[in-house]
Amino acid sequence: MDFSVDVYLLLILCISCLFLFLGVKKFTRKKGNLPPGPRPLPILGNVLDLRGDYVKTLMNFRRTYGDVCTIYLGSRPVILVTGYKAVKEVYVDRADDFLARGDMPSFDACFMNYGLIFTSDMHRWRELRRFSLSALRDFGMGKKSIEEKIQEEVACLVTELKKMKEAFFDPRQWLSKPPCNVIFSIMFGHREEYDNKELINVIKYVFQAFRTMSSPWGQLYEMFPGFMWYLPGGHQEIFKNLNKLQHFVEKKVKQNEKTLDPNNPRDYIDTFLIKMEKEKTDPHCEFTLRNLVCSTTQIFFAGIETMSNTLTYSFLHILKRPDILAKVHEEIDQVIGRNRAPMLQDRNKMPYTEAVIHELQRFVDLLPLGVPRKTTRDLKFRGYDIPKGMNVFPLLSSVLKDPSCFPFPSEFNPHNFLDENGEFKKNDAFMPLAAGKRTCLGEALVRMELFLFFVTILQNFTLKSPIPLEELDIMPDVSGLGNIAKPYQIAFVPR
Repeated sequence: MDFSVDVYLLLILCISCLFLFLGVKKFTRKKGNLPPGPRPLPILGNVLDLRGDYVKTLMNFRRTYGDVCTIYLGSRPVILVTGYKAVKEVYVDRADDFLARGDMPSFDACFMNYGLIFTSDMHRWRELRRFSLSALRDFGMGKKSIEEKIQEEVACLVTELKKMKEAFFDPRQWLSKPPCNVIFSIMFGHREEYDNKELINVIKYVFQAFRTMSSPWGQLYEMFPGFMWYLPGGHQEIFKNLNKLQHFVEKKVKQNEKTLDPNNPRDYIDTFLIKMEKEKTDPHCEFTLRNLVCSTTQIFFAGIETMSNTLTYSFLHILKRPDILAKVHEEIDQVIGRNRAPMLQDRNKMPYTEAVIHELQRFVDLLPLGVPRKTTRDLKFRGYDIPKGMNVFPLLSSVLKDPSCFPFPSEFNPHNFLDENGEFKKNDAFMPLAAGKRTCLGEALVRMELFLFFVTILQNFTLKSPIPLEELDIMPDVSGLGNIAKPYQIAFVPR
């Protein structure tokens, strides 16, 4: 987290002066048997300890304090959980104890505890998750029909990439459009042409919001939301972009309301509107217009950015490793050839490619901090007393790079997922999007999309860099909530 020195010092000075002026006397650690951690400053918490590389600093706390420690984001205590075994306890072994959604001030300011993904209301979450899983399955999630939609989208992308005629370009927007259209077809019942202004704007809003949340501005807002809300700065872009996304969804909902046929739902929105009508007499009903707008926005935000960022970063890694690319090309040619479209059933015959895709997800490390949880009751955890409502950060990065689980934790190596016979080997520590009861709704869709997009593109193209491969920078542009690749240029050369 490389703050500009001037901005950093100004913010620290402003915050310190404000609280001194208000007469804040003394800041003490929360009493009780919390895990150890770095000593916090009054009001500022551990902000000075978190300078530099934010994720790396959090990972390094494990060396000093163990798998469980306490840090302060401003005056807010957070339990940091690292390593596969400890994180698995949170997500799986004791899932009900850590099932509530933790505080995420950037999202909370926009969604106000409504919607499926970012609500801490357990009744609301259960009702909306049960409904959403059913609705998403009805519109193809996990079925053959969604595989066909993905195949259609990647075929469109291949056509567009061939039109580039081997020119170098930044691939992010082009790699974002097909997965965006897959989500559009489920949530809104249709796809858009790649030059559609709404499609382009939605991709821009999602990326800008996610990037800012992951930047130093977003991290400062997470630490000091009450104060930063009133300050100008880059963090204000988060709310502008999330509000634009919500306005877009509100417009889609109004369009659906005008043409709704209760006997023939076309998409997720229609299904939700029908449920709203059926449940309208229930005073505790969670099927409200606000939950519809927030849930829809949250689902397609997560779906678009997960795939867009993973694909963009993955092709940078593969571009830098021509030896691995050559082996993938060889396996594609042997199993599929170049004349038919790849299918999901091909995965079982392509162990090396499957290992490469898993290694890409592991190494990209899309959500290094995970998504925070909260304890649902007072509990004992690894010898410490954790009160109800405590925020818990399960560091996914510490799991994906755990040396006790992966033979090559710090390097890109497909053999992290291959056995001694070259067959694909599952790994329980592979949890790029969390695990357990509150895992990503669309995880199965992500796996389908990654295989079909990745294999179809490499079936048709080899990759070319405008600069020497050793000069390609694979370090993240920003690293916080997400790891986001630096902009780069690539050419897709027809095979």
